Amino acid sequence: MGVVFGDIGTSPLYAMREALAHSRSTVSSELAVFGVVSLVTWALILIVTIKYVVFLMRADNKGEGGTLALMALAQRSLGKRSTAVFFLGVIGAALFYGDGIITPAVSVLGAVEGLKEAPGIGRTLAPYVLPVSAVILVALFMVQSRGTASVAKAFGPITLVWFLTLAGLGLVHIVDAPRILQGLSPHYGVLFLFNNGWLGFVILGSVFLAVTGAEALYADMGHFGKDPIRAAWLVLVLPALLLNYLGQGALVLSHPAARHNPFFQMIPDVVYWPVMLLATAATVIASQAVITGAFSMTQQAVQLGLFPRIDIRRTSETQAGQIFVPQVNSFLMVGVLILLFTFRTSHNLAAAYGIAVTGAMFVDTLLFFVIIKSMWKRPTWQAALAAGAFGIFDIIFISSNLLKIPQGAWLPLVLGAAMVVIIWTWTRGAQILSDKTRRDSVPLLELSEILKARPPHRAPGTAIFLTSDPDLAPVALMHNLKHNKVLHEKNIILTVTTTETPRVKDEDRVQIEPINDDFKKVTIRYGFMESPNIPKALGLCRKLGLKFDIMATSFFLGRRSVVPAAQSGMPLWQDKLFIFLMKNAANPTDFFKIPPGRVVELGTQVTV
Repeated sequence: MGVVFGDIGTSPLYAMREALAHSRSTVSSELAVFGVVSLVTWALILIVTIKYVVFLMRADNKGEGGTLALMALAQRSLGKRSTAVFFLGVIGAALFYGDGIITPAVSVLGAVEGLKEAPGIGRTLAPYVLPVSAVILVALFMVQSRGTASVAKAFGPITLVWFLTLAGLGLVHIVDAPRILQGLSPHYGVLFLFNNGWLGFVILGSVFLAVTGAEALYADMGHFGKDPIRAAWLVLVLPALLLNYLGQGALVLSHPAARHNPFFQMIPDVVYWPVMLLATAATVIASQAVITGAFSMTQQAVQLGLFPRIDIRRTSETQAGQIFVPQVNSFLMVGVLILLFTFRTSHNLAAAYGIAVTGAMFVDTLLFFVIIKSMWKRPTWQAALAAGAFGIFDIIFISSNLLKIPQGAWLPLVLGAAMVVIIWTWTRGAQILSDKTRRDSVPLLELSEILKARPPHRAPGTAIFLTSDPDLAPVALMHNLKHNKVLHEKNIILTVTTTETPRVKDEDRVQIEPINDDFKKVTIRYGFMESPNIPKALGLCRKLGLKFDIMATSFFLGRRSVVPAAQSGMPLWQDKLFIFLMKNAANPTDFFKIPPGRVVELGTQVTV
């Protein structure tokens, strides 16, 4: 379970430091330190504990969490496709990718910067911070293809030791200045904000760094279940984080010079290196959590039709969540390294951090309103009151983080906007192609009547035609009749659909609908967290009375060659982007795990 709390568990490395850095003009005042500690404390309680752990984790989609799972749940609760809900899901997913590039860079760099504070040799080691961070991150991305099942067994124990260490370090320094416990009172945070005016509002953006892992915590719910996460949060993680922040505040009260890097300053020299190595391991786990989340998000997006088909590989036969997406892995690695050498310090990266997460959290709040109203059947005023209370906090933090746009917060917004354009282009282009195909196709029932009147030559065996619309004659079937002038003895019109639930039971996987002696419709259903495997699913047909030899069956696929059309559909630049996405989509043979030797592809040219 270490990956669930990995992201939020590394926040003590930089959250307190950034908040104190902005308030350096008043940091000598006890009230200022109390105020920062109070804000961090109540951010953890209100946002992570109450919003996510208590409320949002009740809005699970068959045990799965995250923006896309929440979007699918909201769509299902409405009973129809809502453009507004769909667009919210797209924005949330896009912002998650922006966060996915920044988190590994800021987390690992924040830990390795502990070299600068190393007793006696900090100045000597300072030039090695960037190279060491880059080596750690490259190594992390390189091992993704081998799967993390073997090393993941150590994540839980490492994270447990990490949180106990955070708690221990905090307790040691609370003793130095016990009056820091006054910072638990929320009124110090309120006073701090009012007394500092605009500066207090700016500091809220840094305070938010303490809760940036909440979205990842919610997204990872499906891997471990809500009850274990809630128990671990309330019993271990939250107390450890609060103790550590209180300890950092106490250290600054007793040694004001420690405000520049309170976390590493609080480590005793005798255990400095073990704690620093442990911090680095914790940031690697935090980075792994985000990388795994990006892989899962991509799988969901592909299954829901938001992305083109992408090569998704399973790295474990026993664990459903163990997947590897080469294209996403390469994209993240290149992006992380560019960030690392562009911003160079975790302080600079912290300016870019937070805006993507605040945006994703606000999307969750809006979707939560739909869940309360449509799924839980509450009156509109109750839904607005519940979601509005959380939305106020989201908007305040978003506004504060927007002030960081000149310092780097523009980056996740640009990345998010680019992802929105890609998703919108793909879904719009796919819809245009689907509409054109539907206009130019012949209804399957009408074709079967024509074939009865003029029977074609019969070929022995079974032919399976993949199509997205089972009511229309597939393009590959029409081309086979037109050019080869043959019809197989048995013909199956196969449609693969994605449900708005994470997984589908085997007994609900396959549905067979006979049309006549020549044709049968077969529908295979997958959840948005599953990877399609057509041969395995067709093996279930035997139980339903449809028997055939998979290695004596021909799979007919329609391959479309798309050309841009300036006068219709999308703008020309969007046409070219859609065509680029289509050309780089995974081969359907590989994506659906069809035996390559049994596939026949028949092409046609269409405009978009």
